[in-house]
Amino acid sequence: MNWLDEIKWDAAGLVPVIAQERDSKDVLMVAWMNREALAATAERGQAVYWSRSRNRLWHKGEESGHFQQVHSMRLDCDNDVLLLEVSQLGHEPGIACHTGRHSCFFQKLEAGQWRAVEPVLQDPERIYK
Repeated sequence: MNWLDEIKWDAAGLVPVIAQERDSKDVLMVAWMNREALAATAERGQAVYWSRSRNRLWHKGEESGHFQQVHSMRLDCDNDVLLLEVSQLGHEPGIACHTGRHSCFFQKLEAGQWRAVEPVLQDPERIYK
């Protein structure tokens, strides 16, 4: 059996993926992979996701220059969620979010409202020209 066959893909042929920073253990983002994206990630050693909005493979950093070097890939006990241990690389190291922040999880519920609690490290206008 091929290692890709052991994954429980959803009806659309996708599996959710959590990207966790190797050193800090921060959760940087959640994305999706199909078989092709996962195989490409394993081959390249850099994260390749399936973009549901673009309906195509997305090599993380292809536009922003903020790549994810993959150190390990883990599969959960139900074989339906992947965890990538990554180092966030690029022009401005440490930026994983398209908003120019370190992590996509920068909003915190406080007093019944979502508030941005992490700083913008680089203006997205400069990242995505």
